[in-house]
Amino acid sequence: MYLNRLSLDLGVPAVRRDLGNSYDMHRTLSRAYVDAEGNRTARFLWRLEPGLSGCQPIVFVQSELPGCWGAVKDALADGVCVETRQFDLGTMCAEHRTFRFRLLANPTVSRLGKRWGLVTEDAQLDWLGRQAVQAGFAVQTGLVTGSDVQHGQKGRIRISLRRVCFDGILHVTNGSALQQAVRAGIGPGKAFGCGLLSLAPN
Repeated sequence: MYLNRLSLDLGVPAVRRDLGNSYDMHRTLSRAYVDAEGNRTARFLWRLEPGLSGCQPIVFVQSELPGCWGAVKDALADGVCVETRQFDLGTMCAEHRTFRFRLLANPTVSRLGKRWGLVTEDAQLDWLGRQAVQAGFAVQTGLVTGSDVQHGQKGRIRISLRRVCFDGILHVTNGSALQQAVRAGIGPGKAFGCGLLSLAPN
């Protein structure tokens, strides 16, 4: 797996445009994962790091194949600096290990065929617990460290979704399930920067 850290320059108009619309950001990042014929070469997950207003924006991008970041630099008029590291997912997700984690997610429930964002902290943490069972880990400590409503536009369609940032400590209960969760992401809203589960040794 490849984890990329993109430092964005707020002085570049294209960067400010993408920061104002998550779907535009996703579309720009996608350029790193298409070949010369325009075919997609890999799926990816991404997250705009929560931070203080006015600080340099940081975006993390994770994929199983390396990205061609020159294409993104062109799209953002060189307003991006990229650092990349590679890690072995199988080794990292060994059972019984403990990690610090961060997850920016779109916690929802489905009612009458429609997704509804969960608003209260208790409901959001309950959602995280349910996702953890499927994703092969147990939450030892979990906190909601941020919550907002993200607005975006896909063509003429305006989209709003609630993003919640979870931080805490998890214990691996099923290594294979956790590997799949790290690869595929957790919850909906992935095109809008949700779902990337980041792990760090505790």
